[in-house]
Amino acid sequence: MGAITYESWNEESVSKIKESNKDYYDILKWAYQTYSSEDIVYACSFGAEGIVLIDLISKIKRDARIVFLDTELHFKETYELIDKIKEKYPTLKIELKKPALNLEEQAKQHGDELWKKNPNLCCHIRKIEPLHEVLTGTKAWISGLRREQGPTRKNTEYLNKDEKFKNIKICPLIHWTWDDVWTYIKLNNLPYNELHDKNYPSIGCAPCTNQVLNGDLRSGRWANSNKTECGLHVK
Repeated sequence: MGAITYESWNEESVSKIKESNKDYYDILKWAYQTYSSEDIVYACSFGAEGIVLIDLISKIKRDARIVFLDTELHFKETYELIDKIKEKYPTLKIELKKPALNLEEQAKQHGDELWKKNPNLCCHIRKIEPLHEVLTGTKAWISGLRREQGPTRKNTEYLNKDEKFKNIKICPLIHWTWDDVWTYIKLNNLPYNELHDKNYPSIGCAPCTNQVLNGDLRSGRWANSNKTECGLHVK
């Protein structure tokens, strides 16, 4: 079975791929065997799911391309973790992708602390546009989405036709639970963001991420607004 692209998406072909690749590891192997190094990228947030996927990917494709959308607003703990991961997996090609506008330029155009006044625009400038640049010219990208994360992700499949980026989005961890993620991290003694130990289960930009004191793992994201997604995973 050849590579599935946005243009060649066919439900029958996709179903056959899903049937022959039964679990997360099968899907990852299929992805890296099917797409060339130039055609696939893992967009990693370096959250708990991201650490799991990095370790899994390193076992399959030692020089895989991994991109972190560096909004320039992340916690220092996140940047420290990236340094640890680079040291642990020296053959992986880990890239920090910055927006076209730095924070000073953004403030001149849109005012100070845009994330407070218009978080959707801030995410568009600092995350969506950079990822669009990263994915231009590729055929597929990998994401750590899990169905358990919330209603907007409950229908996520292993293979998804991504209408926003006109690409194929591959989500190996859709069936994993939060406990599964942490069991893998602990068993394999993997480094992780220290903020997870301080009630930050989902970690984004520092100004928009709060501690979580209830059972909703994503309730700390954009806590002072009705925003629930940065926009990467919605049409």
